Amino acid sequence: MDEKQEIERLRAELHRHNHNYYVLNQPEISDQEFDALMRRLQDLEALHPELADPNSPSQRVGSDLNGEFEQVIHQRPMLSLANTYSKAEVREFYERVALGLQGQPFSLCCEMKFDGLSISLHYEQGRLVRAVTRGDGVQGDDVTANVRTIRSIPLVLPSGCPQEFEMRGEVLMPWLSFERLNREREAMEEPLFANPRNAASGTLKSKSSAVAARRGLDAYLYYVLADELPSDSHYRNLQLAGQWGFKVSREMRLASSLEEVFSFIDYWDEARKALPVATDGIVLKVDSLSQQRSLGLTAKSPRWAIAYKFKAERQATELLGVTFQVGRTGAVTPVALMTPVQLSGTMVHRATLNNEDFILALDLHVGDLVEVEKGGEIIPKIVGVDKEARGEGLGQKVSFITACPECGTPLVRFEGEAAHYCPNDTACPPQIKGRIEHYISRKAMDISSLGPETVNDFFQRGMIRDVADLYDLSVEQVSGGKQSRRTSAERVIKGIADSRSVPFERVLFALGIRFVGEIAAKTLARSFKSIDTLSRASVEQMLQVNGIGKVIAESVRGWFQKAENQRLVERLRLSGVQFELSREELATHSDRLEGKTIVISGVFARHSRDEYKALIERHGGKNTGSISQKTSFVLAGESMGPSKREKAERLGVPLVSEDEFLSMIEG
Repeated sequence: MDEKQEIERLRAELHRHNHNYYVLNQPEISDQEFDALMRRLQDLEALHPELADPNSPSQRVGSDLNGEFEQVIHQRPMLSLANTYSKAEVREFYERVALGLQGQPFSLCCEMKFDGLSISLHYEQGRLVRAVTRGDGVQGDDVTANVRTIRSIPLVLPSGCPQEFEMRGEVLMPWLSFERLNREREAMEEPLFANPRNAASGTLKSKSSAVAARRGLDAYLYYVLADELPSDSHYRNLQLAGQWGFKVSREMRLASSLEEVFSFIDYWDEARKALPVATDGIVLKVDSLSQQRSLGLTAKSPRWAIAYKFKAERQATELLGVTFQVGRTGAVTPVALMTPVQLSGTMVHRATLNNEDFILALDLHVGDLVEVEKGGEIIPKIVGVDKEARGEGLGQKVSFITACPECGTPLVRFEGEAAHYCPNDTACPPQIKGRIEHYISRKAMDISSLGPETVNDFFQRGMIRDVADLYDLSVEQVSGGKQSRRTSAERVIKGIADSRSVPFERVLFALGIRFVGEIAAKTLARSFKSIDTLSRASVEQMLQVNGIGKVIAESVRGWFQKAENQRLVERLRLSGVQFELSREELATHSDRLEGKTIVISGVFARHSRDEYKALIERHGGKNTGSISQKTSFVLAGESMGPSKREKAERLGVPLVSEDEFLSMIEG
């Protein structure tokens, strides 16, 4: 077997294993065996770039750059469903359908209403070619690169499928992925996602498909559209789609009477809480496609379908008090302490109160009977106060504190922000420890031999007051002179020493500059190439970098202007921390595309779209998603969109082929 045949075999085998694991939940091989197959495929693809395929299983990991999203007009409008909140309205819908069908017998397909982001998947010749969000129903964003990272969505289909068809469904974030993501964001003091739908939406719209790949999205498909379909039954077509490799809900049922519909609703009103993904209702669809066409559409929604929404779960409990927590950035968060109450299968005794404005709007008093809601939210929130339940002994009014609960420093509130902050970032213990915990975290310096408990212990013992102190530690200090602790102490010191080789982009992220996340740090590092150049950059210079806005630029500039931060950088530099791109990284950069704004369109043979976007950034160019008079040229692949081609011709924007572009950057 030659290497081309082996690549094709590995791709087919890995697609099958992905389907078994993520759709059927029936893995046939271990994770280690899967990883070995994937590594072999990646090695072969690296040797044969001419065989690159955007639908290869190796592309599931995503890329760091996606650029702006292209707007795509839907071949068939994506209408929203009319909502109902009562069984009486469901009955009215049923009777309207019966009247519209003039006595014809009909069945309703009862499905779960998944709480995610609507997606349209287009397949041609058995391959995924485009994924588009609902948008405004007429056109949506092309998010194909991010969707390719969702392992439950098939990239290549078996024979026997329609030559061209569209699958519609919902992109979701499972509860487990959502909880993990929010734990990570809480540790990094980033804003938490309120619910899985917001998390899924934010992830699918991420400019980095690598971020999308890490966050563990899932997808359930619920509608097949094509000029010719195998069956007139919507239910039957979905069963066939399941055989083609799509993840179709197993909870779907056909109902031939209103009583069966109500039975389905009653069962899932409670049972849905055990599902691995968020649901907020039931969708009822007339099963026959010919009957759907007969019933037709309104301007906004189909007459043959309706969504029944479950009521959000809500409980009343007593407010026992409010505590205030200080985070790494100094942000002070009020937290309600309540008598424990069960919501959506878990005991809830704390709820975030957001900020001072939120507290004032609720007019909270200690002892109040408050209404707590979870519903589709995993983060409990207080949604109301039963003021009529207040007796004569009304408790103390809840007011926001004026001084830091940890160090006593007066709090400040910056213009345009809702949060209060402790400005004592050099001596406030939670801020100091929080910055050190951020510095050692996996996505930053990855000093896995340390953890929050160890950091707290070192802080209490007076061994560390900032991240630079880590590099002054000795085995004797860490072990406390005890022989029994020496092995673990040596592991800690080795982990700290190894962090000296962490690349500059992660060091920049590890510094904990406010608003500078992983992607912004990587972008700034690649653009300015060293911390010295970045520290001298003006706000205006940073704003010239694609993906860097005013908030980030001003935060970076302000951070480097502080004398204590300048001293910290110098101490870390003397400790051997990497503050510039390596020679290997610099060797791949040039200014050959300096000042050029480039649009990418079409399908490519040598590299993926994401790889080309990275190449453009690496050689000084700027990616953009839409053609304008400022566009320098279009990197045009096969099947370039006709609307973009027409606009480029009209504006006189040159089209550059894949080979021409590679010659251009290779000099």
